[in-house]
Amino acid sequence: MALSLSRGAAPWTLAAIAGLAQAASLALPGTGQPLWWLQIASLALLARVLLAAPRTARGGAWRAAGLGWLFACCWLVGTFWWLFISMHTYGGLAAPLAALAVLALAAFLGSYYAVACGIFWASVGVNKAWTAIIFAAWWLLAELARGQWWTGFPWGAGGYAHPDGPLAVLARSVGVYGMGFAASLLAMGLAQWCPRDLRSARWWGGAALALLVWGGLAWQREAAVRDVQANAGAPVSLALLQGNIPQDEKFQPGSGVPLSLAWYGEQLRAADAQLVVAPETAIPLLPQQLMPGYLQGVTRRYREGDQALLLGIPMGSLEAGYTNSVLGFAAGLGQPYLYDKHHLVPFGEFIPPLFKWFTEMMHIPLGDFARGGVGQASLPWAGQRLAPNICYEDLFGEELAARFVDPAQAPTVLVNVSNIGWFGDSIAIPQHLTISRLRALELERPMVRATNTGATAVIDHRGDVTARLAPHTRGVLLAQVQGREGAATPYAWWAGRFGLAPLWLGAAALALLAWRRRWRRA
Repeated sequence: MALSLSRGAAPWTLAAIAGLAQAASLALPGTGQPLWWLQIASLALLARVLLAAPRTARGGAWRAAGLGWLFACCWLVGTFWWLFISMHTYGGLAAPLAALAVLALAAFLGSYYAVACGIFWASVGVNKAWTAIIFAAWWLLAELARGQWWTGFPWGAGGYAHPDGPLAVLARSVGVYGMGFAASLLAMGLAQWCPRDLRSARWWGGAALALLVWGGLAWQREAAVRDVQANAGAPVSLALLQGNIPQDEKFQPGSGVPLSLAWYGEQLRAADAQLVVAPETAIPLLPQQLMPGYLQGVTRRYREGDQALLLGIPMGSLEAGYTNSVLGFAAGLGQPYLYDKHHLVPFGEFIPPLFKWFTEMMHIPLGDFARGGVGQASLPWAGQRLAPNICYEDLFGEELAARFVDPAQAPTVLVNVSNIGWFGDSIAIPQHLTISRLRALELERPMVRATNTGATAVIDHRGDVTARLAPHTRGVLLAQVQGREGAATPYAWWAGRFGLAPLWLGAAALALLAWRRRWRRA
């Protein structure tokens, strides 16, 4: 008996399986590698299930919305299940409540995709090309909503499966969300394809046009990468520190705090690389809480010599407010360089309204930070412009792009300092590495990463990992990075000036145009 995609449990089962496959495509369990083809195939399976829904069924739009919601829930839970570790293992929240919180977040974010699938079902029906466009436009709108509304949580967006695939050529032009649009367009095209399409001149013409556009973008990308001059000086030697301080001890005065101060202090005094980077909250105390002379002692050589240091440390006071910050030290600066984190993590770094009770259960120190500005200045040093970002700030490429508006101040090297020890030995580490790779592809600048537990790594301007330290080890990654400068990528140009508004407007215009065409022919 043939499997029915329109009735019974089959479509719901396939939607759930497709959602889990979508999660696996972002970082395959066991290897952590993204699989671009699996991302497209899993989304194509959802698209096929949506197309199979009877057009005359009562409540068909609600059915499509339910299938989209189930797919998204399985995808999102499979992507960020490690939030359970931060809430239960390190936050002290009871296991059932922590699991419920992860499910509730996935269910809430999945509602965006439910709406997208419901409207798609109601507006499909012109032809295969417009069906694919409608689906891709609404899927993009759902991705953008997840990435920006309620402060945004875009972790695991579909485009992050494509740093190595054929769609990587799109990163410099349209960014990770544009890549996701193209992937969903291909997925719906694949879901609709049948052998008799090979007899259609229109199909062959569309395929030839798509191949021509892809070839042009690939050529343009290679030409642009060659033209981005490595004239920001010679390669810079690096010492990237990975303390691997246990997260449950990190802020404890009798264990993690003295361990951090001793180990990082020793490494900062001994490092002989040109640029030394210590991760987010490597120093887990405010400067005024440190023993007298400690900070001055470990940074003196950088303030007086030819080395530079970027150091993660909390700053501020109860009266002025706390910030999650990076201090920079180099000769000739006068005052230390200061970068304050702008995009804060809900619950971990700021408390949303009405949720004070939740953070009190989590017992996270300094749970309510002040924000830094968007597009803060880079650290100028030895012909380089070093642009820090902290932890999951590198999820928001449009905010990093704001630093490229003034070409004279555009970064030559991006530097991410992170501590995702909150999530244990989980898939979060390779997922975050892939996120940084996408930023390097979008902006065509190298990304240097120094983390507490991993992934401490160097990523070149092509998005390739050139050096990496084993996660969950205590050590120093000695490597080199070549700064890059030159014309900003198209993505950096428009996203730096307008944010994601062009994608919002483009997707909305396509969705409305397709809807109009559908009802004209109805």
